[in-house]
Amino acid sequence: MQMEKKDIRALTKEELRDFFTENGDKAFRGNQVYEWLWSKGAHSFDDMTNVAKPTRQMLENNFVINHIHVDQMQRSTDGTVKNAVRLHDGLVVESVLIPTNTRTTACVSSQVGCSLDCNFCATARLKRMRNLNPDEIYDQVVAIDSESRLYHNRPLSNIVFM
Repeated sequence: MQMEKKDIRALTKEELRDFFTENGDKAFRGNQVYEWLWSKGAHSFDDMTNVAKPTRQMLENNFVINHIHVDQMQRSTDGTVKNAVRLHDGLVVESVLIPTNTRTTACVSSQVGCSLDCNFCATARLKRMRNLNPDEIYDQVVAIDSESRLYHNRPLSNIVFM
């Protein structure tokens, strides 16, 4: 029976440092990988170009990097972008980019489903199932920021949580 790999982004920086020292490497590798995951947005271990190939293979053998996928995008004439976002477990949440003349705001889901009943929100139609993991929230922000830069030529200026 094969052991299921853990999502590496569920580890703290200290846990990453410990993983490397327990596997005969230097603790600073944990800092390096953490930066790739959270600052540089690595989507695979091969993206980590300043990490040696054998080390990347060790990471590949032990971990996964789960990412969200934008399943459906709707763009409004006012520039608003609404995304249906599929999580690694198949559940779907919503994120929205709302531009104005002076700022761009990301509305990101923090839960699957919701206990509120807002008419405009697709998430409100779903029964509340679970809170999102930090990496799932982070990925929504990265995706919306990319859309803001693509469609409005500016980064996000605000983030609100649904």
